[in-house]
Amino acid sequence: MEIRNVSEKIIKGFSIRTDNETEMNPDKGRIPTLWKMFDENIEVNYQGGERVFGVYFNYESDHNGKFDVLAGFDGRAVPPEKKIEQIAIPRGKYIVFTHRGDMPQIAIDAWTEVWQYFSNSNPEHERLYTTDFEYYPSEHQIEVHIAVK
Repeated sequence: MEIRNVSEKIIKGFSIRTDNETEMNPDKGRIPTLWKMFDENIEVNYQGGERVFGVYFNYESDHNGKFDVLAGFDGRAVPPEKKIEQIAIPRGKYIVFTHRGDMPQIAIDAWTEVWQYFSNSNPEHERLYTTDFEYYPSEHQIEVHIAVK
């Protein structure tokens, strides 16, 4: 893990409101359906440098409360008939957890590391619960960015 100062990024995609309790139940989790909708409706130009992001925002409280998730990308071309939302990932300081391997295991491993780090009784960095995001530099790598003070 490392600390990075990130510039503002505009991400476009589809979002849902959920919570961790719902997502821990394979029969009720909404995030897999969100990503399926994204994959079926958005063509990402990887060759042209576009990348995929999962953005977590509008936290009700902490990891126990509700939050919004946007499955999106940083590309420009979006078909006008698609009901696309847009969010700005704010400029700021983020702790980054990087994992390589196969999906979805790398996402599970990265978020497990995040939860373990912040469940420590005295983590070095304090989580803000403002905007966090997943960045996928390639199909076999994930970087989970958590906003910190």
